[in-house]
Amino acid sequence: MLEKRSFTLSGHRTSVALEPEFWAVLGAIAAVRGRSLSAVVAETDAARPPERSLASALRVRALKENPAESESKS
Repeated sequence: MLEKRSFTLSGHRTSVALEPEFWAVLGAIAAVRGRSLSAVVAETDAARPPERSLASALRVRALKENPAESESKS
């Protein structure tokens, strides 16, 4: 089941639907970086290529930066 969350990005309200597991990883990324989830979403939005959807960019970031994966590889 997807969870929808709303954010204001560049002055516009937008909603993103992701699986709860991705939201959990993105929340962990935010916590490790001392940022809010909104800040992590905004950073991802600003850095994504225009042809990639925000939901896709967030999933890719979660996979690449999962703090739990980093700990298990140490």
